[in-house]
Amino acid sequence: MNSSLVWTVLQSDSAWPGVEGSLPLLCVIALAGVGTGLLFAISILAYRQRGSTRYFLVMVAVGALFWRTIVGFGTVFGVVPMPVHHLTEHSLDFLIAAIVLYALLRSKPTQFEMDFDDPS
Repeated sequence: MNSSLVWTVLQSDSAWPGVEGSLPLLCVIALAGVGTGLLFAISILAYRQRGSTRYFLVMVAVGALFWRTIVGFGTVFGVVPMPVHHLTEHSLDFLIAAIVLYALLRSKPTQFEMDFDDPS
């Protein structure tokens, strides 16, 4: 790759297209918002029906996923600066993974799983 091109891209804000006001990004984020919003609503209903800690943890993880969409909207509309966007998004990624893994580690195996794992 041409070194002057790399230097220009690294030094210039105009070398990369901005995300503010990007119609394609806005459409993708809107679709993600509808999908994660629906999943979040379903997770709230599931938690209200079951009331267990596992369902609460899943609800919080899906809520964090929905919150990522809101941060994305804020970035496209110029409300959330890019450094804050990255810090928030990657922190939420870690939080989601940690919550899901914690929920899995906390859950007890079902009778079916114990019967399946038993070689006798």
